[in-house]
Order: sequence, then C-alpha cells, then structure tokens
Amino acid sequence: MTSTLHGTPAKLPIVIGLGTGQTLAFGTTLYLPAILAEPMANELGIPPGWAFGAFSLALVVAALFGPKAGARIDQFGGRTVLAVSSLIFACGLAILGTADNLTMMCIAWCVIGVGMSMGLYESAFATLSWIYGHDARGPITGITLIAGFASTICWPITAGLEAEFDWRTACYFWAAMHIVLGLPLNLFLIPRTKGDAHTRAEHETPKAAPAQAKLSRSDIFNMPMILLAIVFAASWFTATAMAAHLPRLLQISGMDATGALIAASLVGPAQVAGRLAEFGLLKKMHPLISSRLSALTHPVGAVLLLIFGGPVGMLFTSLHGIGNGILTIAKGTLPLAIFGPVGYGARQGYIMAPSRFAQAAAPFVFGLLIDDYGQYAIFLTIALGLITFAALMMLRHRPAPGNAG
Repeated sequence: MTSTLHGTPAKLPIVIGLGTGQTLAFGTTLYLPAILAEPMANELGIPPGWAFGAFSLALVVAALFGPKAGARIDQFGGRTVLAVSSLIFACGLAILGTADNLTMMCIAWCVIGVGMSMGLYESAFATLSWIYGHDARGPITGITLIAGFASTICWPITAGLEAEFDWRTACYFWAAMHIVLGLPLNLFLIPRTKGDAHTRAEHETPKAAPAQAKLSRSDIFNMPMILLAIVFAASWFTATAMAAHLPRLLQISGMDATGALIAASLVGPAQVAGRLAEFGLLKKMHPLISSRLSALTHPVGAVLLLIFGGPVGMLFTSLHGIGNGILTIAKGTLPLAIFGPVGYGARQGYIMAPSRFAQAAAPFVFGLLIDDYGQYAIFLTIALGLITFAALMMLRHRPAPGNAG
C-alpha cells in the first residue's frame, strides 16, 4: 500500500477501488429491480408488485444487520467486511438467477440483503473514516463521484443482457463480476489493519477511544441522531422510489418510452455534477449548508414536472440527481462533522437503519400511489423533501463539546 505523509495511506487507489466497488454494488442491488422486476414477474407468473416486495425484503435485512457491520468496521477496518460482501452478493445473485418461484426469489433477495448491510455506502464511508478520521470528507466525495454512474453504467448493461439473453443471464453475469472485480478490489486496495493504516484518526483521538466506540443508549437516542435518521430515511425513500419507478413516472407525465429512459439515465451524470459541486464550489461550506440546498432540488423539480409535464422531464431528473448526489455525500459527511470519527461505523448503522425500512417500503408504496393517482403520486416525495429540509434546519452547525472525536 502506497503511503503519504504521517503514514496515512494514499487516497487515490483507495478511492478508485472503493468507488468502482460501490458502482458494482449499487448497480447490482438497488438498481436491479427497475430493469429485471417485470421480466422476473412475467416468467414466474406473479404480479410485478410481488417482485418489488421480494426486493424490499433485502432492504429490511440490510437494516437489521447494518449496525453490526458498522461496529465491526470501527474495530477492525473495512477490508474483510467489504470482501465478504462481494462473496455474499455473488451468492445471492446466483441464487436469484436460479429462482423458479416466489419463495426462492425471496430467499435470494434476503441473501443479497445481508450483502447490502456490509457492502454499500455505509460500510465504505465507515472504512474511510477508520482510515482518515476527520480527513475522510474528500475521499467520501471521491467514491460517490465514481459510484454516481452506477445507474448510467449498469442499467444499459442489465437491459442489454436481459434483451439479448434473459434476466437469469444478467444475474449470473453480475454474480461473476462480484468475484472477478469486486472481491479483488476490496481485498487488495483497502488497508488490512488499523496498525498498517497508521490513521490520522488514531492520533486525533485519546487512547481510551476504542472503548468509547461502543455506543451507549444516550449516544444513539439523542436529537441530532434522530434528526439525521429522519433526513436520510426521507431522502432514501425518494431516491429508491425514483430508482424503481422513474421511467414509468416520466411516461405517465407525457414522455414516450425512449425519451423516458434517456431522461432517467441522466440521473447518474446529474448526481456526479452535484458531487463535483460539493467537491469544488461547496467544499469549504459546512456539509449542513450544502445538504440544506440539495434537499430542495427534488421538490422544485417535482413541482415543475406537475405543472409542465413531459417537456421538463429532463430538467426534473437533473434536479433530482443533483440533490440526491449531494445528499449521498451528506450521509457520510454529516455524521462525521457532527459526531467525529469515534464510533462512526456503528452510528452509521443506527442512523441508516430507518432508511433501509423506508427504502423497503418505497418501491411498493410509490408503485401503489402511481397506480391510483398517476403523476400526482409525486406529492409524497415533495412533502418528504420539505421534511428533509426542515430537519436539516434544526441541526446544529458545530458538534457538541466532547463529541468532536
């Protein structure tokens, strides 16, 4: 592992490795049902809503196991956790490819859910906090810049494999990619132990810090933690609802199928644009300020879509993507800025657990609302955006004394 000043590992190889791994992880989990749920349901003879329901099980499992994965990263680092997640993703996708009934599909998604608890942004962010301490904001932004293209890259590949072969082949292909690409990245580009990493966080925190990493009840149930949980649950509900239903929503709003797919594919580049803004223009701002601004982009775009319909579909997806891109970074940087690096992984697990349940409900709930109310279903995500903004306004700019890490 190449090192820089003070023995801290070089950032670029780790950022590239984690960013590529996160692109693969998101593209083969959260973004998979948008392309494959309908063909799966058609072949198995079940309603499409049930296919999304099976996917929701994965999110529930991820919520239940997330805090334990984060706590383990706090103690040992993320190398083993992320490497194991690659194996679990591969196993779950392989099982999904062999599923011939709803029960097997649910089992497959539960296995994938275990992988999600260990292998998505929370674990990547916790790994970076473990390595770099308070200096993790830049690397966190870096991996989200790369992974912002997950839908842009993986949706066309998944759709192409499904069209040329079938949905099972797409599952097998992505299972293989987790073995040949994801596993080596996690094994060889992440420091093995905290001792090898010589992290800055190790020097920033008192020697008693390892004992403090085990969070008390008051560390978990306090107003900043609750507000952050609300922020991320509301924003992830919207992000997951859009990931699952955005092409359909755009068609209902007046776009043709091709135009809707093109517009939906703009979410990835728009997310990257938002993250570049965070990395450049907004870098010197407290992450609370950039988060507050980004919380309003989806509601503004959604109101425009309701008023003008299909002609502003691309503008809506761009605004949604920009806001979602910045809020994704906030999922990593806000807890770090408010609480510091000590116990970061465990905090992330608890903060994000409600988000997983919100994600689990999002495809099903938003799908029902579209069935009943068409494009007016988007009133729900407008309200959630305003709730996110209000909760962010209630958070303090500076960490409380003693919580700076």
